[in-house]
Amino acid sequence: MKNTLKNISKVIAVAGALAACNPLQLDEIQDPNNPSVGSVSNNASREQIQFLVTGLESRHRGYVTNVSQAWNTFGREIWYLNASDPRFQTDWLGQNGRTPDRSYFGFGNTGGGSWAAPYQAINQANVLITAAENTENIQAPARSAVSGFAKTIQGYQYMIPANFVYENGIRMDVSDPLNPGPFVSYEQALDAIKVILDEGDAALQSAGSGAFPFTLTRGFNGFNTIDGLRQVNRAITARLNAYRGDWQGVLTALDASFMDLGGDLNAGPAHPYGASPDIFNPLFYVPNAAINTIIVVHPSVLEDATPGDLRVASKFLERETPVTVTTDAGALVGTHQDARWSSNAESIPFIRNEELILLKAEAHANLNQADLAVDAINIIRNAAGLGDYEGSSSQAALIDEILYQRRYSLWAEPWGHRWIDARRYNRLSEIPTSFDGGTIFQQFPHPQAELSWEEYTGN
Repeated sequence: MKNTLKNISKVIAVAGALAACNPLQLDEIQDPNNPSVGSVSNNASREQIQFLVTGLESRHRGYVTNVSQAWNTFGREIWYLNASDPRFQTDWLGQNGRTPDRSYFGFGNTGGGSWAAPYQAINQANVLITAAENTENIQAPARSAVSGFAKTIQGYQYMIPANFVYENGIRMDVSDPLNPGPFVSYEQALDAIKVILDEGDAALQSAGSGAFPFTLTRGFNGFNTIDGLRQVNRAITARLNAYRGDWQGVLTALDASFMDLGGDLNAGPAHPYGASPDIFNPLFYVPNAAINTIIVVHPSVLEDATPGDLRVASKFLERETPVTVTTDAGALVGTHQDARWSSNAESIPFIRNEELILLKAEAHANLNQADLAVDAINIIRNAAGLGDYEGSSSQAALIDEILYQRRYSLWAEPWGHRWIDARRYNRLSEIPTSFDGGTIFQQFPHPQAELSWEEYTGN
């Protein structure tokens, strides 16, 4: 992946890199190392398809840093302490009455990893699909496999801006960047994403079986077959169906996913990282390093932990010297840092078996299948060293327990699970602000650039 990713971000500047016609502009010299969109849209070589596949994997991880730092701050799973710029604390925590606007700090006019990066991946997937469909250099099964892979990634990526702006809605039709489709509601977006994921699964199914016809990075080790990618597709669909409130749909998707009730809880596809020319794991911090820019565990997570929970010992490292950052809203003191990563080249999973088991528990609870919900809960509790669940079997009690377990099992993963979970169960008011005096945000407006583009084009 290292060599392939060196210029990958320059390959597809799909939305926003199209220059207006200018009679004074000289003909552009094409860079042979960075093929244009046009050069891969018609009869692309197998090597060009491979380049686009690897490029899509690179785009697929573009959200990780911003979403991990910001969304997990919104849900008070972490604080992202940054002494050089207090806005990472004051703005992201909503201190001193700060509220999100179209130029909200940390997202800029383009929305960063929460808006622009997902759409870049979505558009790269569109180019990949077009390239595969319009070439005679690969056979029909390979074209279907490529389309299925691309749509699986698209389904994942569309969920990021959808959950970022929530009730403000997102654009689903972005195939023509100069003439994008209208904004649709959150519910309509989720339904449309379901269609994309189902189309991806159908395309993979029509590709047959065996190995995926192109090389994937080590992030897909164990899933680099047609069947393996279908399992990933269904795992993502299970997450989506939980947001849609389709609980039977969650269970159906899980049955076709890589969920393994007796398997490794960490199993799942991941975003790979490495040394130059690749990039390092953006969530890794040297243990006990003398720095004042770092992700720290939110105090409420430490305070609310169950004694003996093995997740606390494995995920949270108590620092020899706490990190303190002071702003005009007061001091924030981080006593524990993230201990999940052994090095700056470690991969970051983007969906894991542990989440799938918790989704199973949640679906059964919402379907009033208490015994099955408890069975799934106990898998998570026993892995954490907590023993079997002995509480009430009422739906409300089981949901409480599941959300609590999700809080620790899925802590600070690159998705902002707790922020989204609290919102979908109308529990944003339960997220504590007493440690920082801030505000809990429900959603964000569209970035200013999106509004400006809409005014310019009339779309």
